Amino acid sequence: MLWLSVGTAWAAVPAVPIPNQPDDFSTPGAGGAFGFLDGIERSNYLLGDLWGLRTGLSHAGMSLGLEETSEYLGNVSGGTQRGFAYDGLSQAVLQLDTQRAFNWHGGTVNASGLWIHGSNLSANNLDTLQTASGIEGDRAVRLWELWYQQKFLEEDRLDVKIGQQSLDQEFMVSANASYFVNTMFGWPMLPSADLPGGGPAYPLSALGIRFRAHPINPITVLVGVFSGSPVRDNSGDPQQQNAYGTSFPLNGGALAIAEIQYAYPSLGTMVLADDAEHLSCLYRLGVWYDSERFADLRYDTTGRSLADPASNGTPRTHHGDYSIYAVVDQMLYRFPNDADRNVNLFLRAMDAPQGDRNLVTFCMNAGLVMHEPIFHRDDDTCGLGMGYARVGAGQRGFDQDTGSFSGTPYPVQSGETYIEATYQYQALAWWQLQPDVQYVINPGAGVPNPSNPGRTVRNELVIGIRTNVLF
Repeated sequence: MLWLSVGTAWAAVPAVPIPNQPDDFSTPGAGGAFGFLDGIERSNYLLGDLWGLRTGLSHAGMSLGLEETSEYLGNVSGGTQRGFAYDGLSQAVLQLDTQRAFNWHGGTVNASGLWIHGSNLSANNLDTLQTASGIEGDRAVRLWELWYQQKFLEEDRLDVKIGQQSLDQEFMVSANASYFVNTMFGWPMLPSADLPGGGPAYPLSALGIRFRAHPINPITVLVGVFSGSPVRDNSGDPQQQNAYGTSFPLNGGALAIAEIQYAYPSLGTMVLADDAEHLSCLYRLGVWYDSERFADLRYDTTGRSLADPASNGTPRTHHGDYSIYAVVDQMLYRFPNDADRNVNLFLRAMDAPQGDRNLVTFCMNAGLVMHEPIFHRDDDTCGLGMGYARVGAGQRGFDQDTGSFSGTPYPVQSGETYIEATYQYQALAWWQLQPDVQYVINPGAGVPNPSNPGRTVRNELVIGIRTNVLF
């Protein structure tokens, strides 16, 4: 337990590193069919050069990334039932550099796929809003992203990306929060609950176009317009509605998003590695608007409560929804003469004030991350973080109406909080181990317990371990 409580973590949805040059990996020795074992400890990848495949792809201007993330997590207290579960995610990313392939400057083609396997602890045992793992999902083999990016202007100060994109790779993200396991340290709780289909984020994506510009050195501007929903039909499970990631709906509204960033050190700024007085930072301020139609959480088309037995059961609808957000990544302290050893703060807050259509009207993540917590273990990271989600007035009103019309006690949802401690241990260049512990307060924001609807789900202690292997 002490080991787990010290902990830190790997990305909520780990990003697959893409080798850009043949020498990014060690070439295995000539030991026959198992020659890759000769260099297994010094290679950046378990399978090294993949028996020449990576070198061959590099000659054609392509790079291949393969990663397996596996977890064994369980709740030892609370929840709808107790138990442990395995879940896993296999990722493959293939990129083509047009400069290397065709001598065309600034172009990148990206295609990625997912294999989600195992079970879903959050759905089966926890009944939480803020799910325990960023890789949980419906079992599937699916296309994730498929896009083309083109850079323009001197110093590549403008680039455009078009195609099937997952917004959690660029928008709303915190670099420091990505070390944790809980889903909401990646794609936040508010868009997960409020946007159609959970928004274009893992394991879904949406067609769209994104512009990124660096008008002056410290400033970056991101602007994008995407399909308003990652699925054609917003009823039912969105991952089942788009089971293979090959549906590209454009039949609904549009999701527009804009983000401005301030970074230090900025483009072109030189900071000495041993300069402990200059602390890096990245601040983000953004807004999104979705023009889809959104169902009212409390009232039907006649104005009756949806909890009223006389209701027609059809929610009234509202046109459009929006949210504003801010993200802070700030280095707090860097140890003198050891730039790898530092302490960082992150904070992210989002607000969507229209409670009649939004299950979650406010969410926040915050925490501390330390790199090299143990002296001379440069690639280890530990962290302590938290998340909070507040349920909106519409859902609270529906819960109150349910109790009134039924004449029996019925819980009214309010807010859910979790705390996570995690440790990312770099066993080898291609292998990470991450013990993790989470504690959830008021799971589901006070959702009724299925086995006893008059009571809420008890607080939960979730422990487990994650492992990441780069192939």
